[in-house]
Amino acid sequence: MSRVPLGSGWDSDAVLVDGRWVERTARRPAAGAGLEREARLLPWLARQLPVPVPEPRLVGRSPVVVRHALLRGAALDAPATALGTALGTALGAFLRALHDVPLDGAVARGLPDPATTRGWRDRAFDRFAAEVLPRLPDPGPLGERLERLRAAPAAVLVHGDLRPEHVLVDGGRITGVLDWSDARAGDPAKDLVWPLVETTPDVAAAVVAAYGADLTDRARDWHAVAPCYAVVHGLDTGDTALVHASLEHLAAG
Repeated sequence: MSRVPLGSGWDSDAVLVDGRWVERTARRPAAGAGLEREARLLPWLARQLPVPVPEPRLVGRSPVVVRHALLRGAALDAPATALGTALGTALGAFLRALHDVPLDGAVARGLPDPATTRGWRDRAFDRFAAEVLPRLPDPGPLGERLERLRAAPAAVLVHGDLRPEHVLVDGGRITGVLDWSDARAGDPAKDLVWPLVETTPDVAAAVVAAYGADLTDRARDWHAVAPCYAVVHGLDTGDTALVHASLEHLAAG
């Protein structure tokens, strides 16, 4: 049996087994719970989406280990300007299907309860207000964004971390969406930050047309707030360079 390391993240270590299987091993207990949740959720979810997603099965405990078939394609790590409208249309259609999945079905398969998710968001925003805003020369604009997002809905199943490196492409088509560890009940605009804010106008327009709604304003709010998470992480770990760089990013607007 061949085992080739694929890399390590905050939650898990990944290896390629016999060139056919991706095996992920939890690096901490909380991450193990997340992998078990994926093993319950993703095989059910896969039947409802227009592009493939991993369908992991549990193969070990202490630590938790899951395994799924290798999805073909390469990570979409090209610059946003190279994305193209066809992939924008495919992303919009994928997100429309994902956000239309019955939330109660996902909760029945281990997704955190929506009330729990809103509690996490409120506690995070409370901390941003207490520890990030006072460190900014002009906290007003960011404070307004936080208040708008507090009122945003948390009522659909979201991927939670949709970025180019989590999208596989082969032959100009999306062949997989990876890394579902942050899936939860959330604001659909959070999944649209990269497709709408970090791509070109023509790609964003293709996403909106396929998705069937324009959530650009809220996506911009999420994009602007994102460095707050890095600030508090830096405060927790003593990474002063990360704190300073993230505060500079926030101050620049």
